[in-house]
Amino acid sequence: MENIFGYSLADCQALMQRLGEPKFRGGQLFQWLYEKGAPSFEACSNLPAKLRQKLAETAVIDHGEVVRHQRDPEDGTEKLLIRFQDGECIETVLMRYRYGLSLCVSSQVGCAMGCAFCASTKGGVIRNLKAGEIASQIYWAQALSGERVSRVVVMGIGEPLANGEELLKFIDLANHGYGIGQRRITVSTCGLVPQMKALAGRHLEINLAVSLHAPTQRVRETLMPVARRYPLPELLEACRYYFEETGRRITFEYALMAGVNDRPEDAETLIELFRHQNVHINLIRLNPISEGAFSGSEQVEAFADRLQKGGINCTIRRRMGKNIDAACGQLRHKTQQEKR
Repeated sequence: MENIFGYSLADCQALMQRLGEPKFRGGQLFQWLYEKGAPSFEACSNLPAKLRQKLAETAVIDHGEVVRHQRDPEDGTEKLLIRFQDGECIETVLMRYRYGLSLCVSSQVGCAMGCAFCASTKGGVIRNLKAGEIASQIYWAQALSGERVSRVVVMGIGEPLANGEELLKFIDLANHGYGIGQRRITVSTCGLVPQMKALAGRHLEINLAVSLHAPTQRVRETLMPVARRYPLPELLEACRYYFEETGRRITFEYALMAGVNDRPEDAETLIELFRHQNVHINLIRLNPISEGAFSGSEQVEAFADRLQKGGINCTIRRRMGKNIDAACGQLRHKTQQEKR
């Protein structure tokens, strides 16, 4: 029984043609899968009953299952732990802003990047998610909240660019299936240079966020093993190339850690690094993980003030979901520990 959740419009149309149905039925099925969020073929009411029966005999609409659902009483942030057919779990975070709902989705089961401050990497990477498994996170967020997701950030568990083919399929589903404009989709990367350049060649209108977290190569490689493979100068050159190819400004993610990257001299180094460049730095209040060696900085506002006075466009990310293990990978890691 093939799971058709994750089918593109072309896939749906091809399926209908194989079943001897008119091509327009594929468009109807595609709409039911995503825009209308059908839980089963039976719910696809404008498809003929015989066609629904025929589909149910050969295929399924499978979104996985939500095994844990947490809601922060302070800010309304929700975190879902979703289990798929093979028993593997991922998490997604639904955040409420004045402009609507934003969903942070995972792209892999686990992560191979090994960043020292992140829970996602505990246990390494197990497998890539399929496009439909990434899209299922939108399905569940909307089904449980009763509201429409208007923005998506691919910043959950995993390195999105290490799952590039399925990532591109998911962007198409989010865009054409769920009606989320590309400019409302943000993809994060720890800095896989060849994949960044390949993505630039696609000339998409998505936003690219690069996990920087340090102003120098020396500090960055102690926090992020990927920096040894792609040193900071090489990463920044790839960022310039991306901007030249797409015209899309890059955001640099910078989690402030006490005594590691939050000193005045770190801010001055960042100013020198990005002076007169069209970039944005997103400062993050670190959400410490269990078994972690880093603590959050108390210098966030002062650091932001120094950057702004130095002419750098920056903001402080609103901290959300602090009461529900909302940092990347925390709930999955906690659940695994409980099972052990």
